[in-house]
Amino acid sequence: MKAFLRIIPASFLQALTELRYNQTRSILSLLGITIGIFCIMSIKSAVDSLEANIKESFEKLGEDVLYVTKQPWNEDPMTNYWKYLRRPNPNYKDYRAIKSSGAAIEYASYSVFLGAKPVKYGASSVDRAYLIAGTEDYANLFNVQLADGRFYSPIEYQTGSHVTVIGSRIAEMLFAGLDPIGKEIKINGQSLRVIGLIEPTGKDLIKVMDFDRAVLISYPLARQIANVREAGDYGGGMVAVKAADGADLEEVVDEVTIAMRAGRRLSPRQDNNFAVNELSVLTNLLDSFFKVLNLAGLAIGIFALFVGMFSVANIMFVSVKERTHLIGIKKALGAKSAFILLEFLVEAVILCLIGGLAGLGLVLIVVKVIAALANFPMFLSWTNVALGIAVSAVIGVLSGLIPALQAARMDPVEAMRS
Repeated sequence: MKAFLRIIPASFLQALTELRYNQTRSILSLLGITIGIFCIMSIKSAVDSLEANIKESFEKLGEDVLYVTKQPWNEDPMTNYWKYLRRPNPNYKDYRAIKSSGAAIEYASYSVFLGAKPVKYGASSVDRAYLIAGTEDYANLFNVQLADGRFYSPIEYQTGSHVTVIGSRIAEMLFAGLDPIGKEIKINGQSLRVIGLIEPTGKDLIKVMDFDRAVLISYPLARQIANVREAGDYGGGMVAVKAADGADLEEVVDEVTIAMRAGRRLSPRQDNNFAVNELSVLTNLLDSFFKVLNLAGLAIGIFALFVGMFSVANIMFVSVKERTHLIGIKKALGAKSAFILLEFLVEAVILCLIGGLAGLGLVLIVVKVIAALANFPMFLSWTNVALGIAVSAVIGVLSGLIPALQAARMDPVEAMRS
């Protein structure tokens, strides 16, 4: 065992010697390993960063939230297009039916997008502010966090008071650093008093709910200032339901379905004219998409790794030939074939590890540069670092196996005569 342990540092020094005295040949040979690891790990890092960013956006809404829509999310939008087009949009009556059903829900919300509207404050204006009307639990359900101020009170909601909560981008463009709380803005021909400022939504690549440019008002107020009706289709509303803590999500789906069917007075023979969707449907679709991207990166990197593997094998064949006389002396002095085999295998692995670490270093540099220039959070995870090192080690074993076997099988007398 001690002899085996002594082989590792000796092989490491031999690999460094090979790099020192044959720099050009070694660097060119290791370039394939470096490029291969760079291709695989850079694509994996990009995919992992993209996946983490998108999933974090979804997680902000919660995995226990259900969305009542016209069409199921797990189906191609063009499949049965006309069937779904004829379905009624979710409306306020659907929301009331679900909320009063006794289902195991914590929050239920109905919201309507009233369009992109110009909003003004004094001489300042924003051309396209997203005017959104929501019911009482809208902020709780979508986890809307305030940087300043408050949401409308129950009395303000019930009476449809002319108050609003605005996004950070709207506040920045309208008030230019001034405190927006208490200021009067004009939108859709109405004066609204700002009572709250929403926190910036951050650097999410996909903002499921982008509140930076939003102007939130209560649903009763929307019925006063816009053509919004309880059963009307103002561009299509959205009903969202958050399951209560500890509730079984599938049971909640069933209860929401029953409430919707009862509210719409569907007979037992009639099919549902709505869909109850979960975020897990989207995350499962994303998982499949990211697996394809990772396979694409692996396929690209494998070609470069094959080139690198044959290059390292060439180094090892040359090294075996140059050290044939020394191998013969070692075997004549009693060195076993297994030790000779291990010596060259370890040397090949170390050479590949050097190339792999160089590739990982390039990935780290690229990741840092992209994160700084593109303002997008990219990272090289320790899992990918470990994977890159493991792949380099495996390539080292594969590329050094045949030269090492050749060295181990040499006849000591013939080797010393060469």
